Amino acid sequence: MSRAVEHRFILVTRKTRLQELIERFNTWPQARFYLEHNQVDAQDYLDEHDLYSKRIHEAESRLRSMGPVQKLERRFLPNYQFGRDDIVVVIGQDGLVANTLKYLDGQPVIGINPDPDRWDGKLLPFEIGDIERALAQTLSGRGDRKSVTFAEASTNLGQRMLAVNDLFIGPKSHVSARYHIDWNGQVELQSSSGIIVSTGFGSTGWFQSVLAGAVGVAGLESHPMASGFAWDAERLQFAVREPFPSQTTGVRLVFGEVSGNRPLTIESLMPEYGVIFSDGIEDDAIAFNSGCIARIDVSDTRGVLVC
Repeated sequence: MSRAVEHRFILVTRKTRLQELIERFNTWPQARFYLEHNQVDAQDYLDEHDLYSKRIHEAESRLRSMGPVQKLERRFLPNYQFGRDDIVVVIGQDGLVANTLKYLDGQPVIGINPDPDRWDGKLLPFEIGDIERALAQTLSGRGDRKSVTFAEASTNLGQRMLAVNDLFIGPKSHVSARYHIDWNGQVELQSSSGIIVSTGFGSTGWFQSVLAGAVGVAGLESHPMASGFAWDAERLQFAVREPFPSQTTGVRLVFGEVSGNRPLTIESLMPEYGVIFSDGIEDDAIAFNSGCIARIDVSDTRGVLVC
C-alpha cells in the first residue's frame, strides 16, 4: 500500500497487568513473590505482557510503512490533541476502545484484538494481520462504519463531560444521594444510590445490572431492554438505583428515555460527596454538590467505529 502521507496514525495502547504490578511493587521479583504467595500463576501475567508488547511492535512497524505514527498510552488520552484527519488504531481490550472514542470528534477508530484466545473483543473486529486491509478500507471510504451516540452532562458551573457507555450521577461513597430530578415535565425530590444514564453502546453493560435487579425483585422473566438498544439510537436511558420512598422523597421518576426534546435535569442537594463520572472512570469526575445543576442530553458529538 502507498504511504498515506496526508493522514497520521495514532496507536493507542494500555499498560499490561504486569506493568501495573511493577509500578505497585517497584520490581517484578517483588510482584511475582506477591502473586505466587497468593497462589496466582505469575506466568500468565508474563505471557500476556510478552504477547501484547509483541503486537504493539508489529502494529507500529506495519503502520510506519504507510505513514507517520504516534504512540499514545491510555493515561494521556484526556490531554492529547487529535487532528481532524487522524486515524486511530486501538490495541484492545474493549474498554480501551470505549475510553478512546470519548476523546475523539468523528475520527475513525480501528480496534485490534491482540489476543483472541484471551479476549472476546466485541469492539475489536480486527487482528494484527488485518491492519493493512482495515486501513485500506478506511482510507478509501469503502469500509463499514458504525456511528456511536454519546451522552453529555453539562452543569450550570460550566463543566462538560461525555460518556460513551454511561454516566453516573450520585454519591462517591456509600451514602445516599439527595437531589431534585426534572424529567418529562415532572419534578421529584429523590434519595437513592445514584442515577445511571446509558447510551446504546453501553446498554449491555452496567445498565443491564440495574435492569436485572429490577426484574428479579419484581419476579418477572425478562425486561424489554434485556438485549440493550442500538449504538446509534438518538436517545439515552436513565435508571435510578435503589430509590427510597419516604414522606419527602418519591419513586415515580425512576426510569425513562432521554432524547432531544426530553432532557434530564438533576439538581444536587448534597453538601459533599456528590460526583458525576463517565464510563466507570471515577478519577475523572465532576463535583456534584449543593448548588450544582446537571443537564443530561444526547451529545452532538459522535463516535465512529470501523467494522
